[in-house]
Amino acid sequence: MQKEFSKNKMGTEPIGKLMLTMGIPMILSMVLQAFYNIVDSYFVSCMPDAGGITGLGEYGVNALTLAFPIQMLMVAVGVGTGVGINALLSRSLGQGDRERASKIAGNAIFLGICTYVVFLLAGLFGVEPYLKTQTSDPVVLEMGSAYLRICTILSFGVILFMIYEKLLQATGRTVLSTAAQVAGAVTNIILDPVLIFGLFGLPEMGIEGAAYATVMGQCVSMVLGAFFHHGFNRDVESRLRYLKPDKGIIADIYKVGVPAVIMQALMSFMTYGVNIIFGRVSGAAVTAYGIYYKIQQFVFFAAFGLNNALIPIVAFNYGMQDKRRVKSGIKYGLLYTLGIMFVGALGLQIFAENAAGIFSLSAQTQALCVKAIRIVTWGYLFVGANVALQGIFQAFGNGVRSLILSMVRLVIVALPLAYYFTTLENAEDLIWWAFPIAEGCGLLVGMVFMRMTAREKLRTAGNRRTEREAEKYA
Repeated sequence: MQKEFSKNKMGTEPIGKLMLTMGIPMILSMVLQAFYNIVDSYFVSCMPDAGGITGLGEYGVNALTLAFPIQMLMVAVGVGTGVGINALLSRSLGQGDRERASKIAGNAIFLGICTYVVFLLAGLFGVEPYLKTQTSDPVVLEMGSAYLRICTILSFGVILFMIYEKLLQATGRTVLSTAAQVAGAVTNIILDPVLIFGLFGLPEMGIEGAAYATVMGQCVSMVLGAFFHHGFNRDVESRLRYLKPDKGIIADIYKVGVPAVIMQALMSFMTYGVNIIFGRVSGAAVTAYGIYYKIQQFVFFAAFGLNNALIPIVAFNYGMQDKRRVKSGIKYGLLYTLGIMFVGALGLQIFAENAAGIFSLSAQTQALCVKAIRIVTWGYLFVGANVALQGIFQAFGNGVRSLILSMVRLVIVALPLAYYFTTLENAEDLIWWAFPIAEGCGLLVGMVFMRMTAREKLRTAGNRRTEREAEKYA
């Protein structure tokens, strides 16, 4: 009965309403995640000077910025794997194959455990060598090592939650995945000041407190995600035998998932490269970029949340060979994502000073952060279209096209252009233009790929509804 409900929901409910119904909880979840990322940086920026070090809070924000690419890499592997799981599971359910869907879910959890082991080893042996590639400042190195070591060694929470989140999303249970995400975020927000500043009689832990608050919040989300999946997700069976690795299923997951992992990891690589390139300009530029990146996540994560609804809707209806609903999913996905990015760009343009002024930063760093917001938001409509197009390609199983589009946006254009701008006068002004220019170039590539995808996929899809039914449901 539960399986039939899920099938009817994604296969018959009006697409515009369905995308909002599934997307809004995920948008709220992602925006809340962005909020607690900002809260983390805010409380770290407010740390009082200690040990004869002036500006300890800004050193801490710099350390978080340098550690962030590894945290993004963990998310990249989890989310990228989840994209493959999401598309494959939705398609299997759309085809009515519950046994295969259950095997996919079991193998997903197995892959999450394997991923954690990799990052555990990285946390034990690779943290300091990684940070030394970006800075030689002993204060930043010490703070960054302490923070990142905790986040990697205890990363099982974030990795396994992302797996459970995608399993819930793929079956249309976005409210449950959002509830788990919200619980973890609230836990993090509450614990941040308590552990950083030593409230309620607890020891003052500084930046290590921020790390422990983060992983505790992630563990809360993981526990709830596991409970919701195994207790309420009746579209798939939860049995130990499904944890046995199946080479065919793992290969199918990563056929879409590997390009998605690489695509997500490109964001980590870009941030790592930007940290090094901007370091040629000034330490303040690196810190300003880190703060701007956390601010932009409010808008970007909202678009990503909507995209998480677009992928299973398009994949499910493509599995049913319903061309009209597939086209409708593409249309609404593009419109809603562009709307989110337009509102976000407008809001940040108006409130740039207010957003940057939240943090305890030097005047130079705050001015650079405002400048970054003013310039980079000019490319947000390009970002919206690119994010939607990447989701569309993933839903059709064209992960490689999503990967190429990401490479153009995040690496091929952005990094060389940013490096070139550092060689010119007024580098602190020019470097920010690398991002909107790169997004514009990415959109040109995405439009070409969309035409190719439409010819290959939409012309071969059937029409399983009459004209009358299509008008009713789309």
